[in-house]
Amino acid sequence: TVHHFSPPAYSSPAKSLGDPGITPLSPSHIAKDSDANDAVEQLFLVVVAIDFGTTSSGYAYSFTKEPECIHVMRRWEGGDPGISNQKTPTTILLTPERKFHSFGYAARDFYHDLDPSESKHWLYFEKFKMKLHTTGNLTMETDLTAANGKKVKALEIFAYALQFFKEQALKELSDQAGSEFENSEVRWVITVPAIWKQPAKQFMRQAAYKAGMATPENPEQLVIALEPEAASIYCRKLRLHQMIDLSSKAPVNGYNASDTIGAGFTQAKEHTRRNRESRTFLVENVIGEIWSELEEGDRYIVVDSGGGTVDLTVHQIRLPEGHLKELYKATGGPYGSVGVDYEFEKLLCKIFGEDFIEQFKIKRPAAWVDLMIAFESRKRAAAPDRTNPLNITLPFSFIDYYKKFRGHSVEHALRKSNVDFVKWSSQGMLRMSPDAMNALFKPTIDQIIQHLSDLFEKPEVTNVKFLFLVGGFAEAPLLQQAVQNAFGSKCRIIIPQDVGLTILKGAVLFGLDPAVIKVRRSPLTYGVGVLNRFVEGKHPPEKLLVKDGTRWCTDVFDKFISADQSVALGETVSRSYTPAKPSQLVIVINIYSSEQDNVSFITEPGVKKCGTLRLDLTGTDTLVPTRREIKTLMQFGDTEIKAMAIDVATSKSVKAGIDFLNY
Repeated sequence: TVHHFSPPAYSSPAKSLGDPGITPLSPSHIAKDSDANDAVEQLFLVVVAIDFGTTSSGYAYSFTKEPECIHVMRRWEGGDPGISNQKTPTTILLTPERKFHSFGYAARDFYHDLDPSESKHWLYFEKFKMKLHTTGNLTMETDLTAANGKKVKALEIFAYALQFFKEQALKELSDQAGSEFENSEVRWVITVPAIWKQPAKQFMRQAAYKAGMATPENPEQLVIALEPEAASIYCRKLRLHQMIDLSSKAPVNGYNASDTIGAGFTQAKEHTRRNRESRTFLVENVIGEIWSELEEGDRYIVVDSGGGTVDLTVHQIRLPEGHLKELYKATGGPYGSVGVDYEFEKLLCKIFGEDFIEQFKIKRPAAWVDLMIAFESRKRAAAPDRTNPLNITLPFSFIDYYKKFRGHSVEHALRKSNVDFVKWSSQGMLRMSPDAMNALFKPTIDQIIQHLSDLFEKPEVTNVKFLFLVGGFAEAPLLQQAVQNAFGSKCRIIIPQDVGLTILKGAVLFGLDPAVIKVRRSPLTYGVGVLNRFVEGKHPPEKLLVKDGTRWCTDVFDKFISADQSVALGETVSRSYTPAKPSQLVIVINIYSSEQDNVSFITEPGVKKCGTLRLDLTGTDTLVPTRREIKTLMQFGDTEIKAMAIDVATSKSVKAGIDFLNY
């Protein structure tokens, strides 16, 4: 009988490529190359930061000549009653031909004024940023779904949105300068959640290139900043009168702690309202009082709670300059205020039936948007000590369509559903008791508190001095109180007054001086695929590859850096390799990443290819040493990662950015 050789149960990437591969030169060493980063700093006249949020977005800027002035964008047209409009809703409208039409309030109002027969052809998007967090295998081809159910490539929508902000900012700068302001004079900063995976961060950069903010040839013009880091940078500058200390027993501004949660904010809002017209914030070049209490090695947590995600980052102070060091890799999840909207939607489904709500959203998309806007403004009125009910106006077409759909009235549905605490008022409103509203917040807030509790258990997170609560959702008194009750005894809880703009201002400061964050944690393990000499008994037999009489073990993962390892800004890790076949002229080095710490082979589950360095040595001098040394460098510590390979004998080199979207 002939034994057919049965192939292994998985395929080996290296074998299928027929690629002779590379093998490490021993001993492998780590070079700390600190000079790599002293590239000539380009001179930008202005830094513009864009806080592209799930529910609302905005921009702010500062001229590099006067970095202590941060200007927040001008007021938006068509703002909502009861909501301060320093930001505009993250909503975008495309024409039926899929061309950009409008953004923000303008998009919402125009969409709303369309006749239902027309509006179903227009493409309206909101809260679409979350898609980048929730899509497991994000690519340049990922789609987003408009309110009418039609699909558009996510990259196009993000590029349109960024282009809108680019044009708004350039127009405002030109008006201020009295002459045309060029894109080349601007350094752009876009903020993203720290917990986003690498593909999502890269996706933002691609969208910005498409929007014409920067180019792959000039990537330095665009900085991707992490939201909690931006918050951290801003919080360093806070003076006592610019924040509310929930845990202080002493009266703040004449209020004691129990009043502070509501009153401090009311007072803060008054203050902001008076200053609203100026929109220029002075950031004193000082370290704020709270910060001056921090000593070398002190730790603090930034809890950035926005519309879509909650991001938790633990930072530590490094003196003398007060640089920040990230102590524990960013954690968090999709626990933003959108979760409260989702609970409201579930409540409506419970009262009126899921089938009706689904139909209503498709058939009357503009009225659905209206209903959610009405809910949004009442959501902001929820507070722990509230006693009077919250009224939410139901759009006429909701009441009308329900009657057609079910054959009985909305009022009847409410009586029949016997949902506690929600009643019908004769003025055509849903009356929610404070308890009913608080119940909508509970699942989201519970998840945030749970996540923080888990974080406090980690050994890296002992002795935290402060907890800074920032982001738009941090304005919610219910969240403030929950955080204070759970952790007030562990550390001091601080909320900046203009909490919704914290990230925006911090992002401007970061763009003015990106080196302020000195040490990050690598979110992933990185390495390259290599061949090692086959060791009997150590290596799995199916990994054996025989080439020119040499026995190799294939698919070995040669690690550059582990997940959660500290990396200094600009730190370079270098490894040397040699072609397994000396005569080889095209050398291909494949870079892989994994969320796991210890990875032995590139075929393990969860290992993804994220880069290729292709070094073509044809045409170089034939007098090469018998053992050719190929040096591979990976530069870490930035929000993005760069790699390069150098042929030591000829100094020929090739560079690559790590790419998570196209493999």
